[in-house]
Amino acid sequence: MIFDLQQLKLTLYAKCIEYVYCRINNIQIAINAAGESGNDETKSSAGDKHETGRSMMQLEQEKNANQLNEALELKKNISKINPNRQSKVVAPGSIVITNKGNFYIAISAGKIEVDGLIYFAVSPLSPIASKLIGLSVTQEVNFNGQIYKVEQIY
Repeated sequence: MIFDLQQLKLTLYAKCIEYVYCRINNIQIAINAAGESGNDETKSSAGDKHETGRSMMQLEQEKNANQLNEALELKKNISKINPNRQSKVVAPGSIVITNKGNFYIAISAGKIEVDGLIYFAVSPLSPIASKLIGLSVTQEVNFNGQIYKVEQIY
């Protein structure tokens, strides 16, 4: 079990980095696969079927390119986080313990489990994080009709 809060912060940071690199890798695999199937399509198709296949392949490439750009943006955003930074108010890089859940303000990486506890990695621009940023311990915010009370900040 992680009792060292700095170690917890480093673990969450590392899991976000891992999330970004896995996402980039999966998109690269999809781009390569789409390129290979596109090469096969041009070799074996003719006429209207060929044009339809090319259009679908182009749409898939555009989708993959957009996903890659989003993943690269996540990589850029996580690189701006200093996991060693301490703050008395919620800021990017903070772990925020509330009465409604635990948040890691970094990137949108979803649910992360560490030592049986759940943390939600959220972007500073997400609706919940934008409400929490700037708050200190004991302060509250109303989000979606629920009161979130900041209990701890690391």
